[in-house]
Amino acid sequence: MTIELDHSWYRGRLPRRNHNTNKNDYGRVLAVCGAEGYTGAAWFAAQAAVRTGSGIVTLCVPAAIYPILAVKLNEPVVVPYDPDAPELTSRAGRADALLIGCGLGQAPYAKLLTHTLLRHAACPTVIDADGINALAGHIDILKDASQPVVLTPHAGEFARLSGMEPTPEAAAAFAKETGAIVLLKGWHSTVHTPDGRSFRILAGNPGMAKGGSGDVLAGCILSLLGQGLPPAEAVCTAAYLHSRAGDLCAAELGEYGMTPTDLLERLPSALQEAVQ
Repeated sequence: MTIELDHSWYRGRLPRRNHNTNKNDYGRVLAVCGAEGYTGAAWFAAQAAVRTGSGIVTLCVPAAIYPILAVKLNEPVVVPYDPDAPELTSRAGRADALLIGCGLGQAPYAKLLTHTLLRHAACPTVIDADGINALAGHIDILKDASQPVVLTPHAGEFARLSGMEPTPEAAAAFAKETGAIVLLKGWHSTVHTPDGRSFRILAGNPGMAKGGSGDVLAGCILSLLGQGLPPAEAVCTAAYLHSRAGDLCAAELGEYGMTPTDLLERLPSALQEAVQ
């Protein structure tokens, strides 16, 4: 049975913040994203994590695009990396949640980087976009993961990864097989957990079908995982938050003209509805 998540489920989903807290209480999250030609994906993911409430967001990008993102981003810490250096594994070991893949590209180092980080991750990990493509033919890495893994494929990515038709039933079976939480993106996205639970997000609209929207979603999931929400709850809440922000955009701007940047700007309003 699939549980449908509507606005009554979403309202009051997140706790109010305590007064006597600081940035360290709201998660140190790490996003390993971006490649030449794909700076926007990294920007969207990092900004979404900030907007969703993370205490400290670190974005690691290839050295070639570091100057671009260091100028564009104010709140996240932007760090260049060398694909051959071990520093990323060390950083991942200190994070409360990890995101791999938004705009990572398909260079040979991207696949090795994804495999290495996932094998050594000491925290919940979100795999999106090219990170998912890097796992095609290597689902044994998912089965061997020691920490919760969240996959966020669209239909094409799911088909490449699993070899199955991109249906909710197939996504549920893949979650059971691999032990990963699968968020199958689309009209009324569905979430599937390894223990057999399935959820459908009753929000969202076709105006969200633009490049960059999925990167915003990945950043939202990363943030809530880093803030300590249980993995399935974090994924479902982030998915509804993202879709609700999309509906706010559509109501104000229309489905044709809304952009992923507009999604980012409406995350705070959508979050307010989720706070007790």
